[in-house]
Amino acid sequence: MPSIRHYYCLVTSAFPELPGLEASPAESRRSDVRAAARDTVSVGFGLFPLGLAFGLLLVQSGFAWWWAPIFSLTIYAGSLEFLAIGLVLAVTPLASVAMTTFLVNFRHVFYGLSFPMHRVRGRLAKVYSMYALTDEAYAVTAGKDPDTLSGRRVLFIQVFCQLYWVLGGVVGAVVGNAIPMQLVGLDFALTALFVVLALDAFRARRDIPTPILALLSALAALVIAREQMLMVAMTLFVAALMVRFLLHRRSGKDAVDA
Repeated sequence: MPSIRHYYCLVTSAFPELPGLEASPAESRRSDVRAAARDTVSVGFGLFPLGLAFGLLLVQSGFAWWWAPIFSLTIYAGSLEFLAIGLVLAVTPLASVAMTTFLVNFRHVFYGLSFPMHRVRGRLAKVYSMYALTDEAYAVTAGKDPDTLSGRRVLFIQVFCQLYWVLGGVVGAVVGNAIPMQLVGLDFALTALFVVLALDAFRARRDIPTPILALLSALAALVIAREQMLMVAMTLFVAALMVRFLLHRRSGKDAVDA
């Protein structure tokens, strides 16, 4: 399994030209790494157990344990990785996989607008930073003053977040591979994850029409296309949100004109 030192050496050797990653005093470099580690400790307490559940579910679904790091390194999108297990097992058409991926991760487009990418320079570094831009990495950097974030610190925040997830997945897969019995309820992990996220979002912003639209979209998709329920439901939900936004903006303009 990759260690923290492995990730550290990989990043510092691959991106020596970056501000914040250029040749600098060893103490400054260690300071940035320690700061990134402190920034992500609380995130790690959430990512590692979730990765553990993913690894267990992956093995219990019939995959070999070594698929856990492959999924985590190639896809690296927590909720989508859980979905990918079912999509692969169901031999889902690529068009449906692409649409599901787009809808699930579309929010990342907006993350890039305020993520301190300008602190990161160099093609390889920017490519990795875009690839490793997750909810957790964005949340950590969003709570910091951009002027205090060096390129090295931003990158190591993302490295630590990925490390927690990959290690959790590998440990979960290895443990799951060693358990002969079938664990019941692991397939509910993704549903539980989205329920918690939905409840947190509702508590943060008590917008009643949104969950109602989501429920109606799911019920309609269940009737229209049971086999492709997820893609149809998400498409209907996005369309409903767009219509709602347009109606809200139109009513606002009418109120101003009045």
